[in-house]
Amino acid sequence: MSSSQGLTIGELEANYSLYCKALRLLLKEGKTVAAIQRTVCWSRLEQLHICLPSRYKAPDYLCVVLKRDLG
Repeated sequence: MSSSQGLTIGELEANYSLYCKALRLLLKEGKTVAAIQRTVCWSRLEQLHICLPSRYKAPDYLCVVLKRDLG
């Protein structure tokens, strides 16, 4: 994943809440999942899930949960 090059897992973990906030804002703006999948926040959430699947949910799962919470 080119958007995550140069970042350590620790750096990704430190910014996890920011990536989730960005995902929430994109959903709130009405962006499609296809459009969101092309964002930096999606790729970084995906990288965290790939590296630490027991600790971080997949971004598509997070989308479903956040959409439900937004009503």
